[in-house]
Amino acid sequence: MKALEGVKILDFTHVQSGPTCTQLLAWFGADVIKVERPGVGDATRKQLVDVPGADSLYFTMLNHNKRSIELNPKNETGKQVLERLVKTCDVLVENFAPGALDRMGFSWERIQELNPRMIMASVKGFGPGKYEDCKVYENVAQCAGGSASTTGFLDGIPVVTGAQIGDSGTGLHLALGIVTALYQREQTGRGQKVLAAMQDGVLNLCRVKLRDQQRLKAGPLTEYSQYGEGIPFGDATPRAGNDSGGGQPGRILKCKGWETDPNAYTYFITQAAVWEKICDVIGAPEWKTKEGYATPPERLDKLNEIFDRIEQWTMTKTKFEVMDTCNPFDIPVGPILSMKEIAEDEGLRATGTIVEVDHPKRGKYLSVGCPIKMSDSSVEVVRSPLLGEHTDEILTDVLGYSQSELESIKQSGAVGQAKAAAE
Repeated sequence: MKALEGVKILDFTHVQSGPTCTQLLAWFGADVIKVERPGVGDATRKQLVDVPGADSLYFTMLNHNKRSIELNPKNETGKQVLERLVKTCDVLVENFAPGALDRMGFSWERIQELNPRMIMASVKGFGPGKYEDCKVYENVAQCAGGSASTTGFLDGIPVVTGAQIGDSGTGLHLALGIVTALYQREQTGRGQKVLAAMQDGVLNLCRVKLRDQQRLKAGPLTEYSQYGEGIPFGDATPRAGNDSGGGQPGRILKCKGWETDPNAYTYFITQAAVWEKICDVIGAPEWKTKEGYATPPERLDKLNEIFDRIEQWTMTKTKFEVMDTCNPFDIPVGPILSMKEIAEDEGLRATGTIVEVDHPKRGKYLSVGCPIKMSDSSVEVVRSPLLGEHTDEILTDVLGYSQSELESIKQSGAVGQAKAAAE
């Protein structure tokens, strides 16, 4: 049995933030019914297409384990079908622009009338306030949530991260909110609204930078490289390059082959507990007893010298040799892995973190698998649906329409034409 088996999700999401959430729920066994515009579908089906005539990787990698129904809720018959879906499902997930559901005739009040147990989960750019009606995309969320201002180097401009913390990060937050609301419904019998704002989600992931903002009142942030370099702090958390955020000095260092390989680097942390082991490994045993090097506070103004010396050693090793040498001594290091290396990693494939999926239109492709592993709820990654592929079975099997009613609904133009079942 799957963890969320029996839970029906009415999926009105598109692009990335919402589909990330509903895909995670689908992986855990929920029946996710993706509602798409007839003949058009989710916009990402046709964005960044790499195989002509097939859904893009953008779409396929965010919509595994779902069923697709083409439905026009502006059509009167389509609206009746949607009302029946609302009555039947447990959760409605949407990331429309503010007010879109109201204009469709499905306000929160109307949804509660149809199904008092319904949980309505929404992704928005900003929470309630002066910006709540603004449209937000990934990089806007990173900027508004504090990530960009604290990412990059001190002498450079703010930088966004390649990790989709605004979209996918918010989708993960919303999934937790939905599961929590489902649990509470078991106690109360009532549904509720769940909101995950992208700004809020990014800020939640940037909490250590908000921590540092408050620490500034007590003086400079001594673990930051700029302190050791004698550069004054301003009144806001600065960009700290590749410094470690946990209070232990850390930097990205060159490894053997860096001249031709842009990812021949390692992350190296000079953790206080293993300082003497670091000295031995890099061939600087004299630092263990040398005046001014014995304690972390004494070493703060020497970090450039220390990391330069460590880098002289790492440049004689590949990033994997650095790991093999340091790990037995509990020295925290980590290779900078390229997406190519990750895609080819046999360990990640063995755990289902990277999966190979077969698609009837595009053939085999790689995707991320479920990042959360549960002992009693295994995850099988099933390919994304073709547009409207499950329209007929959702109308008949889920909503209970008869064959004559199904034909009538089709003739009304409320749904798209059923797709042939994919092999």
